[in-house]
Amino acid sequence: MTTQTQTLRTVAGIINSVETLEGGGFLVRRPFPKSSFSEFDPFLLLDELGPVNQQPGQAKGAPDHPHRGFEIVSYVLDGRLEHKDSAGHAGLLNPGDVQWMTAGAGIVHSEMPEAEFARMGGRLHGIQLWINLPQRDKMIAPRYQEIPSAQIPVAQTKDGSVTVRAIAGEALGAKAAIETRTPIIYLHFTLQPGASIVQSVPKEYNAFAYVLDGSGLFGTEQERGEDGQMVIFAPDGEEVAIANPADATQPLDLLLIAGVPLNEPVVRYGPFVMNTEAEIRQAIDDYQNGRMGQIHA
Repeated sequence: MTTQTQTLRTVAGIINSVETLEGGGFLVRRPFPKSSFSEFDPFLLLDELGPVNQQPGQAKGAPDHPHRGFEIVSYVLDGRLEHKDSAGHAGLLNPGDVQWMTAGAGIVHSEMPEAEFARMGGRLHGIQLWINLPQRDKMIAPRYQEIPSAQIPVAQTKDGSVTVRAIAGEALGAKAAIETRTPIIYLHFTLQPGASIVQSVPKEYNAFAYVLDGSGLFGTEQERGEDGQMVIFAPDGEEVAIANPADATQPLDLLLIAGVPLNEPVVRYGPFVMNTEAEIRQAIDDYQNGRMGQIHA
């Protein structure tokens, strides 16, 4: 029989996020990529936008920009974002909504505050995760999976002390319906003071937690992770342990994210992620010469 110490993962490291300006000038917190921690296969980037209270007329977004070779998961916690692309797709993301965009062969995309939200101002908070595509899927046709907040599976422990939203994967009996090119777990947990959870994560998956709010204890050693920190789990077990201390004054709000490493060459240039330099040069040429299309008003 497997013992608890063999089953539960230890913590391999804790990464502080840094602040950077993106898109039209909005401030984000980013644990990776950065000089000390450039990637976490198969994940390429994690951005936390906000939380920030936007003044009337001051909300910013990301105007027309290209993507190729990876997937983007946009998760809106507060605020409203409009998006358009060069394939004629357009929509609105409200609080709690998720958009899973497979950029594939290439697309030009725009993400801007919804007009009324931009005019009136308000709280803006969201998460964007970039996931590498395996080489065989780099040039597949772009596609979207959009899940309104009400359709994201939610579950709780019997005592109500732990709540999870299953964006990808399964937890507490809630199973997400998202179809991913690379197997991914993406869970949004909220733990009340004194609550704890042990979540199954296959040993072959790279896994991390990102703390959105509060302070928690992670892994067999109960390492402390704070708001804005990324807690990396070692691949030495098949479960991860998370707890909110009994003396905590607020809930612990976090994302638990895991995925199968691709173990393939990665060449990145801005919004292009390919396997070779030649493919990157081709992506740049295709964009500059309009072969990824353009967004029409």
